[in-house]
Amino acid sequence: MAATGSCVFHGGVFLALRRDWMSSNGSFKSGSIGIPNARRLAVSATSMDQVASTSSPEITVTSSAVESNVFGKGRFEKNHEHAATKTVGVGGENGSRSNFGWEDTEVRKSLKDYFEQSVELIRSDGGPPRWFSPLECGSRMDNSPLLLFLPGIDGVGLGLIKHHQKLGKIFDVWCLHIPVRDRTPFTELLKLVEKTVKDEHRRSPKKPIYLAGESLGACLALSVAACNPHIDIVLILSNPGTCFSKSPLQPVVSLLELMPESLQVSLPYILNLLKGDTSRRPLEIVELILQQIISELSQDLGALSSHLSVLADILPVETLIWKLKMLKSASADSNSRLHAVKAQTLILCSGRDLLLPSIEEGRRLRQFLPKCEIRRFSDNGHFLFLEDGVDLAATIRGASFYRRSQNLDFVSDFIPPSPDEFTKIFKDYRLIDLVTSPVLFSTLEDGKIVRGLAGIPEEGPVLFVGYHMLLGLELAPMVGQFFKEKNIILRGMAHPMMFVKVKEGSLPELASYDSFRMMGAVPVTAQNLYKLLSSKAHVLLYPGGVREALHRKGEEYRLFWPEQSEFIRMAARFGAKIVPFGVVGEDDFGEVVFDYEDLIKIPYFKNQIEALTSEAVRLRADMKGEVANQAVHLPGILPKLPGRFYYYFGKPFDTEGQKEELRDREKAHELYLQVKGEVENCLAYLQSKRESDPYRRLWDRLAYQAKHGFTSEVPTFEI
Repeated sequence: MAATGSCVFHGGVFLALRRDWMSSNGSFKSGSIGIPNARRLAVSATSMDQVASTSSPEITVTSSAVESNVFGKGRFEKNHEHAATKTVGVGGENGSRSNFGWEDTEVRKSLKDYFEQSVELIRSDGGPPRWFSPLECGSRMDNSPLLLFLPGIDGVGLGLIKHHQKLGKIFDVWCLHIPVRDRTPFTELLKLVEKTVKDEHRRSPKKPIYLAGESLGACLALSVAACNPHIDIVLILSNPGTCFSKSPLQPVVSLLELMPESLQVSLPYILNLLKGDTSRRPLEIVELILQQIISELSQDLGALSSHLSVLADILPVETLIWKLKMLKSASADSNSRLHAVKAQTLILCSGRDLLLPSIEEGRRLRQFLPKCEIRRFSDNGHFLFLEDGVDLAATIRGASFYRRSQNLDFVSDFIPPSPDEFTKIFKDYRLIDLVTSPVLFSTLEDGKIVRGLAGIPEEGPVLFVGYHMLLGLELAPMVGQFFKEKNIILRGMAHPMMFVKVKEGSLPELASYDSFRMMGAVPVTAQNLYKLLSSKAHVLLYPGGVREALHRKGEEYRLFWPEQSEFIRMAARFGAKIVPFGVVGEDDFGEVVFDYEDLIKIPYFKNQIEALTSEAVRLRADMKGEVANQAVHLPGILPKLPGRFYYYFGKPFDTEGQKEELRDREKAHELYLQVKGEVENCLAYLQSKRESDPYRRLWDRLAYQAKHGFTSEVPTFEI
């Protein structure tokens, strides 16, 4: 998979054409595909099995690895003007720095680009189905897994055009192109994709292979996975066509087959009917179906008028008939194999899919597929990947579906969020920032307290331990401020319920926690803490856990830490700095008026608590005391007019050079009590000082911002 060559396609659209056939001697060829007078682009290609054959007499190939002119025209030359594939790493030396390599501004393609580049791809469209790699996918990090995109009924292979740039940084992306006039049956397509999967699995048996498919392609992906349960396959299915029997598209097949040739008008003609020409309506049923298709692509038909001829070229009537018949057979085939699918599966369902009942189908498939999760896109239509507001790379990572080996590693497989992703994530938490106007303080090395995070150690490993506010309300403002001010990602040790359910029930869907996982949350285990500290990360740990975040009435700012010094010796092993912190303000936000002790006395709520707790992985089951009470419930909270959140990070405890000393349990416990005491001091300091804050109340802050601007920093108490 190391063969490299520079590849050019007319208009600079593609990185390489790939075929799933090896050369006769079993070797792999790589070369430069060019068109006379085409703009030459220097890019990189990897794992190219063989330059795809074509009937076009204009295309030539140049490569030092090719001995003869397979295209029949042109000259051969050695060409080393390509740019090497850029390798981007995760985290560098410090595992919590956001320096992955995302561009500051993401350039995303549009529906217009889809049509324009489709013209380039189908211009010389002979030969069988084949793989190609988009130009934008030429720069990826080490050990990236392979992602094979299987298109819908259009067959062009450009369905991910809006996602090529981001997917290309974390995947080796291959897209399947099915020529317009190609009539390869579904069974042969299945063999082609299956052969590619098997070949790539032989080359990299420890890496997963991703199959991303939409509608028809999703059926193909399911069938491939069912036929190869021994291969590590990850399925990403967008509005799968497995429910084609319930689709309004089905009658079109019979209608178009029975239609006389004299009435088989072109797709542009039918689209013109949609624009209001009532004098030409011989095909009202076809019109209604195609109106649904077009409304999925764009709400503005006028915007597509310049691309109607491209639609006609992509889906002429005879091709549309063939593709719909194929979708019907693909749906039947994949449904017959569902029982054999063992692959990890992520189903993306659109709430406004006019062509398929996708939400209902997602629920049905989840009953058959053992490792299945669903992500719903309520405001999107059938052609999900071509719509605005959908980020496939972020969706895969947020669902914890991105991995580069047989098992997910929450540390090494973590990809930091891009600036744009960070902005989108924290847009949902802007209201908390606005109403609580959080103030953060830190301690410099000389003991001076300053506003801001200047006292936070830049280099890891750093372990933050502190008080967990009611319902974890302090998390979003704190994590956001660390990212904005210090470019540091706090890797939070989170409850396993955010990553896995023991069984289905009333707990929130795992999708509710996607943004937390995007920001680096990991399940709280000793192994994950070990990996994070060894990677020099900035780690956030709440020893009080669920018991502290779901505290009872009158227990504000009380710590519920275990008696054992859980984290001290682990921190000392890597010479980590331990930063104690406190946060106050929950009592100005709401008051617990109906707690666990009250709920457990009522049979209905008692049964509900037991059911919720049984759905979650139980922590600290072997411990005694209050910290072992991990019952999952929602206390009754009386909201208040929001006050202000205050954070205080104390002076770090440096464990560098104390590894051997802190192996002694008594000395480790002594340091543990010192850290706990410092957290309590931080809480007491903030509770005392906030009394002198003239802007503790919401109205005072709003008045200040009305005068000085709503983006201005609101003053606080004197330090």
